[in-house]
Amino acid sequence: MNNAAKEILRLRDLLPASWRMRTEVKGGRDQTQVIYSKAIKPWNANTPVYINFGLWFKLPESQRDLLFIREVSWRQTSKWFKLETYQLATLAAVIFTIPEVVQFDPAGMSLGFLFTTVAVKQVLKQTKGSKVQIDADNEAIAVAKIRGYSDTNAARSLLDGIKTVAKLENRGAPEFVELIRYQNLRALGGLSAVGVSGNLE
Repeated sequence: MNNAAKEILRLRDLLPASWRMRTEVKGGRDQTQVIYSKAIKPWNANTPVYINFGLWFKLPESQRDLLFIREVSWRQTSKWFKLETYQLATLAAVIFTIPEVVQFDPAGMSLGFLFTTVAVKQVLKQTKGSKVQIDADNEAIAVAKIRGYSDTNAARSLLDGIKTVAKLENRGAPEFVELIRYQNLRALGGLSAVGVSGNLE
């Protein structure tokens, strides 16, 4: 068994059983990202988590642990199939559009497709917004505690991991959402007395 295969088994063991069932890990040798996945959509049983193991093994184990748990946590947190405002709006728009398509009403079809497009864009925005990202970080730290990490060590390992990945991927200045994540993790890691407001989108 090669190092990548051993690492995949080790990483999967970090996950709660319910997450493990929906998580497939694959090597992404040609990808520029160290770790990458897409949000799970209602029509997918799962979507793989891709890891560039050439870059991955340049991180300390604690950073790898937290980055992996956090990636899967984000997939769980950002699931589309939640009965929240925009998800319900998307469902309503689709239900509204179907009869218009069947009756071939051009005006109704256009309006229905417009509503559907707007609602879907809002759902996509939610999966990348500050609240989802912070929730995913916090959930990852909670899972890491079950695996023996303290809140402080988990937060610091995740924070350091995010910064190390940015360097490995040759990224520029952090984006706004990333800066918010930094501040939240610094507070959780005992590196800052200033936390992040709960009123995030």
